[in-house]
Amino acid sequence: MRRLLLLALLLATYCLPPLASAQALTGLITGRLVGPDGAGLPAISISLKQDGTGVSTAADGSFQLRAGAGTQQLLISSLGYITKEVYAVVKAGETTTLPVITLEINARQLRSVTVTGTKTLNEKPVRIGKLPVRPIDLPQSVVSIDQAVLEQQQTLRISDVLANVSGVYVMGNTGGTQEEIAGRGFAFGSNNTFKNGVRFNNGVMPEVSSLEQFEVLKGSNAILFGNVAAGGVLNLVTKKPRFEPGGQLSFRTGSYDFYKPMVDVYGAINNSEQVAFRVNTTYENARSFRDGVKSARIYVNPSLLFKIGTKTDLLAEGDYLNDNRTPDYGIGAINYRIPDVPRSRFLNTSWANNATTQRSATLTLTRRLTDSWQLRCMAAYQNYTNELMSAARPSTVRDNVKVGTLAGSPALYGNLVRNLQRAGSDEQYLLAQLDLTGKFKTGFLDHAVLLGADADQYRTEAVSYIAIARYDSINIFDLDRYKPRNSVPEFTRNARTEGHIRRAGFYAQDLVSISEKLKVLAGLRWTYIETRSDVLSYRDGTVTPAASRFDKAFTPRVGLVYQPIKTTALFASYANSFTLNTALDLQGNTLAPSFIDQYEVGIKNDLFKGLLSANVTAYQIVNSNLAQVISPNDPRFNANRPNAQELAGEVTSRGVEVDVQSKPYRGFSLISGYSYNRTYYSKSNTFIVGSLLRYNPNHTANTSLFYSREHGALRGLTGGFTALYIGERQAGRSVVESNPLNRLIPINDYVQFDASMGYTLDRLTLRVKVSNLLNQLSYNAHDDNSINPIAPRLFSSTLSYRL
Repeated sequence: MRRLLLLALLLATYCLPPLASAQALTGLITGRLVGPDGAGLPAISISLKQDGTGVSTAADGSFQLRAGAGTQQLLISSLGYITKEVYAVVKAGETTTLPVITLEINARQLRSVTVTGTKTLNEKPVRIGKLPVRPIDLPQSVVSIDQAVLEQQQTLRISDVLANVSGVYVMGNTGGTQEEIAGRGFAFGSNNTFKNGVRFNNGVMPEVSSLEQFEVLKGSNAILFGNVAAGGVLNLVTKKPRFEPGGQLSFRTGSYDFYKPMVDVYGAINNSEQVAFRVNTTYENARSFRDGVKSARIYVNPSLLFKIGTKTDLLAEGDYLNDNRTPDYGIGAINYRIPDVPRSRFLNTSWANNATTQRSATLTLTRRLTDSWQLRCMAAYQNYTNELMSAARPSTVRDNVKVGTLAGSPALYGNLVRNLQRAGSDEQYLLAQLDLTGKFKTGFLDHAVLLGADADQYRTEAVSYIAIARYDSINIFDLDRYKPRNSVPEFTRNARTEGHIRRAGFYAQDLVSISEKLKVLAGLRWTYIETRSDVLSYRDGTVTPAASRFDKAFTPRVGLVYQPIKTTALFASYANSFTLNTALDLQGNTLAPSFIDQYEVGIKNDLFKGLLSANVTAYQIVNSNLAQVISPNDPRFNANRPNAQELAGEVTSRGVEVDVQSKPYRGFSLISGYSYNRTYYSKSNTFIVGSLLRYNPNHTANTSLFYSREHGALRGLTGGFTALYIGERQAGRSVVESNPLNRLIPINDYVQFDASMGYTLDRLTLRVKVSNLLNQLSYNAHDDNSINPIAPRLFSSTLSYRL
């Protein structure tokens, strides 16, 4: 810490004299641009007409531009708005503040031009970051994917979107009902997945067609959200209301009887200038390359925007998803080996079903207090229900050799006795959040601050049923060997567990600009968490209450950003996060939280006048007090508490990530990335020291290249390809002292190529896509009982009509 402060002072000493000298000859012009509705306009170009130098407005529409003394003429322009010229009288060493400037919409231009992204990867502020500053000013790796890319790639699932993000990947697909995501070696659970800034239960596949932006904040984000995993957070930003009328009607169809109509309409209500709406809705129905697997889902996403005066906005958003699909635990494993069966082989019952309904409502009130200060209040509600009836995971497929207590024979090789399971859950989630952001000066220091507080609450009800053993038998190599049962049995309720989680947090961050070249980010969060669960036994009606548990934690963050030139930033940061432990120690007490230290260094570049952004990040994450089971060989082992744990382990994650994005140039655009990660047990009394954690590839890489014909006879023609590399990883079960028969299952690496073409004629667009062009085979695997093959070569097409 002393070294960072000393470096900061040395750099400030180096930078300030030239700055003072420049200020003697120049002055500062500040102001803010807004649209006709009074909202700030980001990424608008402002330049000095005399010499062409300029800047772009920040997320709230504000700008600062240094200019020579005298009368200066400012040229303000952006696609979709009428160009404007403004004069400013600049005095040496002083700041000239212009009145708020309103830009008028160029309706003619909007009708005739397709608007493409004008901001670089390092200029686009992300909503999930809360602080309205450019990513280049943050000591953290940030990636955002815009709607134009999602439409070009015809993304259908989150895994399709992740083909544009280095180091974030699908780690599993248990049951085929969700995509389990991880980054930097750590799983992204529901705590790490957000929709419009609100925690989102990712036990169901989210709807991608409703997104206008996909945001990733890599690394530790505990200061913003409390107990989130160390790898990063995802934020799904849905499409927002617009006052100009428009929309799109689309129909997508593809392999295995896939069809999906989509409707997206927006506009002002009764030509109002104060109220706008938007409605996204889709219906999806499909079979699968997996025999017997089918799905159907309905999604509706309505939203309303109220302009309450010139400085206050109220955004109301709803979200409804009903998803029914066949649970699919894959092809199983035999003695930790993946069997050689067809990719389509399905082992579940014919009546198995996983039904999920998710409802949410969010209110966001934004009040612009001044040109520099803004207050944002949010209230949200979410309800998630799930009902599962299925065969259990195929965990005991017979081998033809002796394995543990199972004596196999060639005649029984591949036999599987199917057991049945049923479970139900209901989750209620409430959130209240308040954020105050602003900019001010103290002497020569510029501050961009965030002050906030949040409180949320989970109430969950999980119903378990008594499992049904030995429902029937199948052979995974020969499904005709036995006649499967098709009757739906009656399940008996076993227990109901009611869980309660209450959280509250207070946080503050300050991005201090010591000079134009040197910035320091510092912040601290205090989090309070209360957890409790009660268990009702249906057998005798007794309730077993659990004592409430209280946890508190401080999570700091500090970072340094040095920008030798405006388009390059070097950064270093330290952040701390924590995870709760639910296990008990030898005395029967719950374990304290595990704290995780994260260090990150990197460089961000906007090259070739902003045409290309290239960022490199290196990191180390250390969980030095990992909860682990006390070994039976330990003299402290207590047979009465065989599952007792202690904070004795350590996990270390080290890696490098590269993210590259370009603006469109002569019709071409590029997204590319690479990541290396090694997450391993660096200390352990249970696992082999140095052994890798499961499901995480050491290497991933991605490249997407697109071309759009903008002129000539073939104007409207588009094409592109995406290449995704997922390196070797492992599933199975890690070898431990308590079970030396455990084995790991190696999963092969693969490269998946997707290709697409499209053509737009006036308002009509046709796009076609081939995914997994080379028909590569690999698996998403969990433990040794959910081995799910990836999809083979698939064809799809989308016909859209712009309203």
